Amino acid sequence: MKRVIILLLALISIFYVYITFKKEESVKIPDSAIRFRILANSNSPRDQKIKQDIKDKMQEELYNLLKNTKNINEARQLIKTNMNNFDNLLSNEMKDIEYSYDIDYGMHEFPKKVYKGITYDEGQYESLLVTLGEGKGDNWWCVLFPPICLLEAEENQDSKNVEYKFFIKEIIEKYF
Repeated sequence: MKRVIILLLALISIFYVYITFKKEESVKIPDSAIRFRILANSNSPRDQKIKQDIKDKMQEELYNLLKNTKNINEARQLIKTNMNNFDNLLSNEMKDIEYSYDIDYGMHEFPKKVYKGITYDEGQYESLLVTLGEGKGDNWWCVLFPPICLLEAEENQDSKNVEYKFFIKEIIEKYF
């Protein structure tokens, strides 16, 4: 009988931990943020690879440009004055691709997104938007200022990616 009670308490504890970690947190990106978004032409593996390559090049360029910015106004000004540089970079990367691209800085609609258990609200956000071809494929986005995705780019340059996982959560997800 003691074993049954201990087992039952253990299962209840594990279930409680699972529910606690499963909760989604809703996040509204502050108005004092600038996003960066790339829309792929389609969801074909080739178009998604093109999107990834463009993301890597643009992210590196933006990191070098914005890494020392102190405020949003400085970031805005740097982005606006470098639009021709971004266009040249995209033109070079897209020269052998049969479809066009568009790059725009301004207010753009973003859908709701759930990423790593956090829900990012939909809405109009100030952003640098790159649309590849028809822009009907999966998108990639991050926050340029404050430089969240730029710090991620720096980490990827400096070290290997390390992902920490919660062991009990993995077991529960695997078997339940």
